[in-house]
Amino acid sequence: MSFKSLQLNFSSLSRWVTTLVIIWLLGSVGLGWLVNSFLILIGLLLLAPVLAFVGFQWWLQRNLVQNSCPICRYEFAGLNRTQLQCPSCGELLKVDGGRFNRLTPPGTIDVQAVEVSTQPVED
Repeated sequence: MSFKSLQLNFSSLSRWVTTLVIIWLLGSVGLGWLVNSFLILIGLLLLAPVLAFVGFQWWLQRNLVQNSCPICRYEFAGLNRTQLQCPSCGELLKVDGGRFNRLTPPGTIDVQAVEVSTQPVED
């Protein structure tokens, strides 16, 4: 047995001993907090997409408005408190209070025509 082979065996043995000593020291300090932190992190990473999906669905149910255009009566959907354009007639609309309203420039008076029945007047 030569000195070099004995030195080689001690070097590989010293790596294992060093690794075991480090593991023993870390175990004696208490790594429960590290394991718990790791498990909590994994749990949050698995739970976060599910919570985000449920939260997005809840937000969408509260803010998605399906109504008809006040000009052409085309029915479509839009987000609450936004401005959009009717896909059928191109009218600019504002979604407010669950309804589509015309978006008119300031100073514009919007009127609705009312049909009145006429009766002949006799003198």
